[in-house]
Formats: sequence, structure tokens, C-alpha cells
Amino acid sequence: MSFVDAAISRVPQPFRTIAVRHHEFVKFAIVGGTTMVVDLAIFYTLSLSILEQKPVVAKVFSGVIATILSYILNREWSFKHRGGRERHHEALLFFTISGVGVIIAAAPLWIANNIFDIRTSLTFTTLVVVDFVLNYIIGNLLQMTFRFWSFRRWVFPEDSTGYEEIDQPEPAGLAADDPGRI
Repeated sequence: MSFVDAAISRVPQPFRTIAVRHHEFVKFAIVGGTTMVVDLAIFYTLSLSILEQKPVVAKVFSGVIATILSYILNREWSFKHRGGRERHHEALLFFTISGVGVIIAAAPLWIANNIFDIRTSLTFTTLVVVDFVLNYIIGNLLQMTFRFWSFRRWVFPEDSTGYEEIDQPEPAGLAADDPGRI
């Protein structure tokens, strides 16, 4: 039994039914949580040391590292059973969409620093809390929504070979026994 199956089996009904129905999202969220920890560790290591005056650069760098890890984990686990794209095409789409996601996640921090100039007026502790809220709550919620929708739609689409065609009834005037039909 896999880790996710074991975790889902412990979820009480009716939430278990929802979790099973949305298993890709559960896996996507676990990957996101893992990469968020990596992102957070790199961001704070950089922004509290060598990139203290450049938190947006620290965020973009940590976001790129987390995105590479995210591709590997999503490809091999979250969306493992999806297909339809060649690996190089899939990777190009993934990193393009994730690049947009990094920009979306960094946008609240950029706005706060460059439009409202918050770094000059806040104490160190307040600044750490504000950076966390802007980066990892607001920014990640925005990018997670965008990336999950984009990944399912373009990067890891459903394999279209398994779909059945639905027979559509012909309009009454075009029935096979209509002598006027050409």
C-alpha cells in the first residue's frame, strides 16, 4: 500500500470519497508541500544572508530550484498515469508554466518591496513575517491554483486514446430511410 493510499484510508467518510475522487490533487498538494519546504529553506537562507537587500532575487532563485524538484516529483508520481506528450515537449510546457508560476508567486513580494517600499519601515521580525505571508501564503496560493489547472490542461493531459465516441442521433429529417436523403 502506497503512502497516499495509507493516508487516504485513515480519512473519515465522507471526506475519503472526496480524497479518492481527487487523488491527483492530493498528490499535487503533497509535492507542493515538499517543494515549499525546499523553497522556504533556500529563500530564507539567501534572504537572511547574502541577498538580504534583494529578497525578490532570492525568491526567484529558490523558486527555480523548487520547480526543478517539482517537475521530477509531479512527472514521476502526481501525474504518472497521464500521457499524451513526448517528454521534451512536456518538460518545455512544465517549465514555461512554472516560470509564470514563479513570477505569480513573487508578484506580491515585488509589489510590497518596490511599490510600497516596506523594507525601510519594518523591524526585522515583522519583515520576516511579512515576507512569509506574501511569499508562501498569498503567492503560493495564487501560483498553485494557476499551475494545477495548467498542468492538467496542457502539460499532463489525459491520454485521448481511451475515449469512446458518443453516437449522436441524426436529426429527424436526415434519417436513413428518408428517400430525399442524398
